[in-house]
Amino acid sequence: MLGAMQDWTMRVTTVIDHAAREAGSREIVTHWGDVSETRTDWAGIRRDALKMAQALQSLGVKPGDRVASLAMNHSRHLVSWYGVAGMGGVLHTVNPRLFDDQLEYIVGHAEDRVLLYDAAFQPIVDRMRSKWPTIEHYICYDPPAGADATGFEDWIGAQDGDFAWVQGDERDPCMLCYTSGTTGNPKGVLYEHRSTVLHAMAGLQPSAFNFSASSVMLPVVPMFHAASWGLPYAGAMAGVKFVFSAVNDPAVLDDLMKRENVTDSAGVPTVWLAHFQYCDAQGIELPKLHAATIGGSAAPKFMIERLMKNGTRVQHAWGMTETSPIGTVGGPTHDWDQLSFDEKVAKTAMQGRPVFGVELRTVDLDDFTKELPRDGESSGALQIRGPWVIRRYFKAEQDAVTADGWFDTGDVGIIHPDGTLQLTDRTKDVIKSGGEWISSVELENAAVGHPAVAEAAAVGMYHPKWDERPVLFVVRKAGADLSADEVIDHLKPLVAKWWLPDAVEFVDDIPHTATGKISKKDLRERFADYVLAE
Repeated sequence: MLGAMQDWTMRVTTVIDHAAREAGSREIVTHWGDVSETRTDWAGIRRDALKMAQALQSLGVKPGDRVASLAMNHSRHLVSWYGVAGMGGVLHTVNPRLFDDQLEYIVGHAEDRVLLYDAAFQPIVDRMRSKWPTIEHYICYDPPAGADATGFEDWIGAQDGDFAWVQGDERDPCMLCYTSGTTGNPKGVLYEHRSTVLHAMAGLQPSAFNFSASSVMLPVVPMFHAASWGLPYAGAMAGVKFVFSAVNDPAVLDDLMKRENVTDSAGVPTVWLAHFQYCDAQGIELPKLHAATIGGSAAPKFMIERLMKNGTRVQHAWGMTETSPIGTVGGPTHDWDQLSFDEKVAKTAMQGRPVFGVELRTVDLDDFTKELPRDGESSGALQIRGPWVIRRYFKAEQDAVTADGWFDTGDVGIIHPDGTLQLTDRTKDVIKSGGEWISSVELENAAVGHPAVAEAAAVGMYHPKWDERPVLFVVRKAGADLSADEVIDHLKPLVAKWWLPDAVEFVDDIPHTATGKISKKDLRERFADYVLAE
């Protein structure tokens, strides 16, 4: 017997319809690269998305076709998130930080037919145009005066907006994001309308972004990275005011946060570090945010402490492209008011707890069939499952999950009894020495706590007796005088004695991936001939 409630297909267009109907006059502000600013609202975003859907149909784009965007954060990009989905297409957000061979691969693999791009990325477009044979139409979001390019506003301006959203199954695809491809080619993650709507609803939970109608969000996380953490959808559901900046200059962000009364922001740790440095150099206070969500990599404790002392709720988050990306978010626990400040910082430095809709478990690193206890001590390979977690990569022939739906994240972590996740490493980076595991991430985090260390990377190097031993590669801060012995002395009270690196090597730079993470693969290749003394 079936229930007797109304059926309602979960499609992305229902989200923008709701935002326009219930929060139509709520502002969407954009600061552009030429320092100009534009203002629209949710009703305007929906109106332009309808026009865009018409314009795409006029180009012959059909449901299921991929439309690429190469753009930063702004209102026209936001229009595209709804306009492409509204005509049944799939928006492929392209990361402009990828290398040329990766850009060539993902656009070809996606078979994108249209590219919408920022003028700032014109050099990329000019360089790659001959390598993107599937792209039939190029449209510039913000063409300079006199530029030989089809401008976005003129393109959609030719339409009247008298359009009905294309209907379909809630499991139709609506967005495509590719991983950064630290090994091999990037892999495509194809999000569904249903998974996207469910993910956005999860983002509204108090334990996640905790949005309300009074929230003013300035997302620094790019719209091309992991679906901008789902913020454009969750924000529309809550009818928040969005403040976008097409440039990530800390002076611009600071001014916008203070002038537009921003309450919430989200970005990777380097964004906050740059903001600290700017405010310190100018002798000004940090913006008084209600909440700051930090993801992408672990935030150092000093960053968490400073934000918390500024009255900001710090929400450490973990996820990945394959999880849409929310997996866990850190918020106040049931015993929060009984914790000391240092205990709150320590709790916040972990990756938070799963939101409703996903499940986590850890398994033995040597036996993935053995599930580990949630005891706050057992460290293992982290796995996840849920309705917005990948089942199969785009165009892949086999599922990427176990028979019972678990996706292996590639992370190593500990789950505490209260469900809090503590990441300790990546499975490919964890160091196995004499049969015991050493966390490269914990070594790195301890090392960067030294005032003279700008960046550090720990890598397992071959050792004839112990199989692997850690070597710590360190970038000194400008003008700093630091010896290897001083680094070791700094680490001694912070990590187990047998974790101490066998060598500390000073380097001018540490390689990074296109998404800003340390590239251990490139570091290992750079030091392929490195030999540890016995």
